[in-house]
Amino acid sequence: MSKGLGTRAGNTSRRRILRLAGGGITMAVVGAGLTGCEDESATGGEGSVPSPRGTSPENGKGGGGGKDGKAPAPLWTKTTSAQTYGDNDELVAVDGVVIASGDPLAALAGATGEERWSLAEGATPGAPLLLGAGTLYLASGKYDGSVIGFVPGTGKESWRSHLGKEYRQPRPIAVDAEQVYVVAEILEADGSSHTNVIAALNSTTGKVAWKEQRDLGTEQNGIHAAVEGRHLVYTDYKKNLTVRDTATGKQVWTHKTTKTSYGPFAVHQDLVIVPQGSRLQAFALADGSEKWSVEAEEFSLFREPSLVDGVLYIADSGRTLWALDPATGKKVWQSTALRDASVQVPRQFVRVGGTLYGATDLDPEGGVHAFDAKTGALRWTFNDGTGDHHAWLVATDGKHVFALHGKKLHALPA
Repeated sequence: MSKGLGTRAGNTSRRRILRLAGGGITMAVVGAGLTGCEDESATGGEGSVPSPRGTSPENGKGGGGGKDGKAPAPLWTKTTSAQTYGDNDELVAVDGVVIASGDPLAALAGATGEERWSLAEGATPGAPLLLGAGTLYLASGKYDGSVIGFVPGTGKESWRSHLGKEYRQPRPIAVDAEQVYVVAEILEADGSSHTNVIAALNSTTGKVAWKEQRDLGTEQNGIHAAVEGRHLVYTDYKKNLTVRDTATGKQVWTHKTTKTSYGPFAVHQDLVIVPQGSRLQAFALADGSEKWSVEAEEFSLFREPSLVDGVLYIADSGRTLWALDPATGKKVWQSTALRDASVQVPRQFVRVGGTLYGATDLDPEGGVHAFDAKTGALRWTFNDGTGDHHAWLVATDGKHVFALHGKKLHALPA
């Protein structure tokens, strides 16, 4: 599957504003019919961190060395230049380094936290960090219309493309083995813009493979996207779930949604899986037909899903954690450990071995939870105690779990 899963493009979005204001719940509802068109209408240096807080009675079973229900102490903590808004693609771990979106864009050694490289104006603040075929793709922080590829381990530029002078600030939204997919504003003669374009750039030559103008009234901001085989899938703030052919750019189908989706979705083989309020729905990528759906408990709304090692993990607002078979929607397990411990619901997941890690939105009673991946039992919760209003983000290199909270980046033993 493409590394561009569930990404989005744009400046500070409504979803981010909701997070900064106190967090938001995904409340989009996909309509049953197909439509014939796409859319209608702060400081530097290293800081001290309070002792992590443990919340779980699962004594002695914590991942990463946690004991007696307490989270393990960080291996290191650094204050970074991070400028994040709670989207999953703003923190990545690859090639021995961990990178948080910010200015300057800096890569820290995963093992020690030492800076490996730093790049001024390397990324647009809050823009996605997209990984594909050993390359880190970014919208240029110089706002010169370029999309640039870097070697993650060294920070050296390895690829560059420019959509054209008639377009403003193309932003990558997804990537696969052959192409980088971008959205950009179409400029009018007076410098204004009323429409936007979606395009594919060849990841070898940088040449434009195809470009398609999107419908009047669509926005280039707030897009989440994924690539699976011949299908480019994305959602937007104009209440659409859209699939295009990656070879031609032609639209395959569009569902008109009845609510706006503020979060990412999941793609598994031939399915796109989207949380829609109290329903979780899976649609066939080929034709948009519904293949399965799952109902949350009464009065509960599903949060954002994560597909990790072939299992779909998702929490709901009733503090139930679900593990599902993404092909069928059948329950692998269901856990009420979050509710029992009175802790916050996670919205992003990574897994290392037998431990599932979940990052929450805002404090209090949030942070990074560690669960038994086989049962959903809550082992411990790590929280740095800063009370920072930013959402938590997690990433892993298989040896460490990196937890970003505001500008504080912590490396926890996996």
